[in-house]
Amino acid sequence: MPKTNLIDPRHLYHPNEFPEQTQDTPALQQAMQPKPDCGETSYVGHERLKDRNVLITGGDSGIGRAVAIAFAREGANIAFHYLPDEAPDAEEVKDLIEAEGRKAVLLPADFRDADAPQDIVAAAIDALGSLDTLVLNAGQQIQHQEIADLPMQQVHDTFMVNVEAMFAIVQAALPHLEPGSTITTTTSIQAFSPSPHLLDYAASKAAIANYTLALAQK
Repeated sequence: MPKTNLIDPRHLYHPNEFPEQTQDTPALQQAMQPKPDCGETSYVGHERLKDRNVLITGGDSGIGRAVAIAFAREGANIAFHYLPDEAPDAEEVKDLIEAEGRKAVLLPADFRDADAPQDIVAAAIDALGSLDTLVLNAGQQIQHQEIADLPMQQVHDTFMVNVEAMFAIVQAALPHLEPGSTITTTTSIQAFSPSPHLLDYAASKAAIANYTLALAQK
């Protein structure tokens, strides 16, 4: 008798070549072909995070979107940050969270603004009443083939968005995080195996890996 609890992974994912596609920044997930699967129709929750209050950065697409969907289906209320120009993706995520009967708080902000990290923490606490979970996922990635073509303003912006905002959010949220609260960061294989066309992004991800190891010892 064949085992009915087995899932054949050969038929779970996109089996063909992906079409070549690019978008200028800021970009929208909903414009990608095929549209990425962030668990919209597949993730099943079990209320493991019931009534937790979560702040997610970069929650409109990719990893952040998948976390927002999963956490809402696990019973959490979600406040999530996104770049203002990526509002169409954020509205989709809001609908998915609210479909689970959970609270969704939209926090548009650009982390190139030095005040933005503290502002979104304050807004999340105001809307949710408390905060016990941080998912620090927001990131800027813009490629340049040659180092001579990499603008120093981009390097500055990448570290502001990817690293400095992380420091600022943790500092702002820490007084509100009771014992048992959690902080999750997102780094990348780029931290350990960097691509030459992503110099600033890869360096920022290595900084996040180092920061996370040190923060965990606090």
